[in-house]
Amino acid sequence: MHSSKIDIDVDAQRISGTFAFPDTGMPGVLFLHGWAGSQERDLRRAKDIAALGSVCLTFDMRGHAATLSQQRYVTRGDNLNDALAAYDRLAAHPDIDPDAIAVIGSSYGGYLATILTSLRPVRWLALRVPALYRDADWDVPKYALDKADLAEYRSTIVMPADNNALSVSRRFKGDVLIVSSEHDEIVPHAAIASYRAAFINARSLTARIISGADHALSQPEGQRAYDSLLLEWFREMILGARR
Repeated sequence: MHSSKIDIDVDAQRISGTFAFPDTGMPGVLFLHGWAGSQERDLRRAKDIAALGSVCLTFDMRGHAATLSQQRYVTRGDNLNDALAAYDRLAAHPDIDPDAIAVIGSSYGGYLATILTSLRPVRWLALRVPALYRDADWDVPKYALDKADLAEYRSTIVMPADNNALSVSRRFKGDVLIVSSEHDEIVPHAAIASYRAAFINARSLTARIISGADHALSQPEGQRAYDSLLLEWFREMILGARR
């Protein structure tokens, strides 16, 4: 397995990313980290999945890591553009099958990953504690969104007709993994239920709850449980695609 650092051009700026890839790789896997996160934790998982025979790309969205100074100003639209630029860089890699691309998103990254499926071909979609946001204020900086309002919104069942991310989920026809945390203080079970109910056209839907875990997987046991779930699910997807 090899890795290489890259820069991704987006909106006249550059964000940093890391390719992790085996000597021969077929599927492409894009990781989207959560709000206030970075590619660091994703990179460890990317190396495990790359070992299965995939090309993986992790990256830092604007407002994070080296561009943390921009966090108060970036919008969901800005970070979606980051995700699209990273996807296009991955899809252009000479060693992957452009029809076999997976997107793995956590929390805010899961929300963006879902919307990305309406703009780019995605075969597999893995969402860990996917966040949910109102469609309004799309162009308002993410940092400035009303946290109390978001908590109230996520505590109710939301219909696909009333939310773009859920509407996109309803149209998705690939394989889906949704992983939630038993004691999630940010994305409650109602929000997860809204996503699960939306994926009615998915080829397959796998849902798992990590017992005793919080939103951030702050305990090593929770991280190990998620790593195992993700790796086993992706191994199943890859083997199924190669039969």
